[in-house]
Amino acid sequence: MPPAQTRVDTLIRNAYLVLEASGTGAQAQQQALEAGREIDGGWIALHAGRVHSTGSSTQPAPPAERVIEAGGRLVTPGLVNTHHHMYQNLTRAFAPAINGTLFQWLTTLYPRWAALDEESTYLSTYVACAELLLSGCTTSSDHMYVHPKPNLIDAQIKATTEIGFRFMANRGSMTRSVKDGGLPPASVVQDEDTILSDSERLIRTFHDPTPGAMTRVALAPCSMFSVSESIMRATAELAEQHDVRLHTHLAEDKDEDSYALEVYGRRPVEYFEDVGWATPRSWVAHYVYGSPEENQRLVAAGVSATQCPSSNMILAGDTADAQALRSMGMPVGIGCDGSDSANLWMETRGAMLLARYRSGPSAMSAREALSMATAGSAANLGWSDEIGHLNPGACADLVIWESSQLSQTGALTDPVEGWLRSGPASGWYVLVAGNPLVEAGELRLGELDEVLPRHAAAAASMQGLN
Repeated sequence: MPPAQTRVDTLIRNAYLVLEASGTGAQAQQQALEAGREIDGGWIALHAGRVHSTGSSTQPAPPAERVIEAGGRLVTPGLVNTHHHMYQNLTRAFAPAINGTLFQWLTTLYPRWAALDEESTYLSTYVACAELLLSGCTTSSDHMYVHPKPNLIDAQIKATTEIGFRFMANRGSMTRSVKDGGLPPASVVQDEDTILSDSERLIRTFHDPTPGAMTRVALAPCSMFSVSESIMRATAELAEQHDVRLHTHLAEDKDEDSYALEVYGRRPVEYFEDVGWATPRSWVAHYVYGSPEENQRLVAAGVSATQCPSSNMILAGDTADAQALRSMGMPVGIGCDGSDSANLWMETRGAMLLARYRSGPSAMSAREALSMATAGSAANLGWSDEIGHLNPGACADLVIWESSQLSQTGALTDPVEGWLRSGPASGWYVLVAGNPLVEAGELRLGELDEVLPRHAAAAASMQGLN
C-alpha cells in the first residue's frame, strides 16, 4: 500500500529534517539538501515504532492519528550516549573528590559507592534517563562496574523499562582490590566465577538481539588496573559465545601507561590486543593516549571509541583526537561519562569545540559533531542498522529541538550550525520507538516526582550528610 494511503501513528510536519548527519565545509548544507539527507520544510511519518516515510512540503504526507506541528524547528535522530556511569549522579561534585587526578578521584569515591544497593541504583538510573531525554538522547549505554550487592543491573533495567528508554546495559566488573594492587576497596570487587555467572544470567534474561530491541547487554570489565588478565580473556570468550559487545576504558590517563608497563610489561593497547579484545565487537571509552601505530592497529581490528569531552576537560587531561581517528576509519561516538552531567547536546558541542581548539576552525563542523553523536555512537553499540539515522525503517527515535528565542536570533542560514553554535538547546519533543517521552519541553515520566525526593535522600546518605 502506498505511504499516502496508510494511516500512521504520528506525523511531524513543517520541520527542518536531518535524516542522516553528514558533511563538512561551506557547501555541506547544500549537498545534504540535494542528496535528500536534509529536507527543509519537510515531514516525517512514524508508525509501529519505526520511521514510515519522509517527504518535502510538495509531497503528500500520509494521514495520521496524531499530528505534531514542528513550526520550522530542527528535527534530528535521537542522540546516542555510548559511555556513562549513571550511579555517579549520587555523588555529583562531591567536595572531597574535586580537583584531583583521575586516580585520586576514584580512590576518594570508591568507599562511597560501596553503599550502592538496588534502590539507589534504580533511582540514579531513573534520574539519569530523565536528564538524558531532556538533552535529546534516546538511547544510552551504561557502564555499571561497581557491584557491592547483587542485582544492580536488574534495578537499572527496571528503571529504563518503566520509562520506555532504549538501553544497553554494560555488565562491568572489578576483581583487583587494593590488596591485589588495584585501586578499589575489597567491598566493591567480585570474584571471577561470580562475574562470569552473573554475566551469563543477564544475557539470558535481558539481552534482546531482535530488531527494535529496547534492552541489550554488553560485557564490560572496568579497566586494566581493576581487573585480572584472566577475567579479560574469559569475558572476551563469553562475548563471542553469546554474540554480545565488549566495552572497557582504554588509554584514558597517563598514570595508566605507567601502571601497564609496571604490572604487565606492556602498554595499554598491547595488553588490550594480547587478551583478545582487538575485535569488531569492542568499543573503548576515552582512548586518549594511543600512539599513531596503535591507532592504526585498532582501526584495522575494527575497534571503535567513545569521546567524553566534559570528563576530559574536568580532569584537565588530554582528549582523544576524534577527527584523526575518524579519518583513519574508526567510528567515534560521544559519551557523557556520568559524574557531573548527563547532557548529550552539551557533549556534542564539546566535541566540536575541542576539535577546533586542537586543530583549527575548520577541524569539525556541527554536522560532523552531530554525526559522532548519532551514527558514530550507533556504530559503537553495534546498532547502526536501526538507530543514529531517520531513514525509512529506522527506529522512531528522534528529537524536535528547541533553543531559546534569543540564542537563535540572527541564525538564519544554517539551522544545524545554529543549533550547536548558539545554544543551549533541549528536546521540545523527544520520541523513543515513536512514544513521546518529552512533550512541549516537559518530561512525561509518571514516577519522576516521587523518584526525586528518594534520590535526594539516597545521595545524602551516600555522601554522609544524614
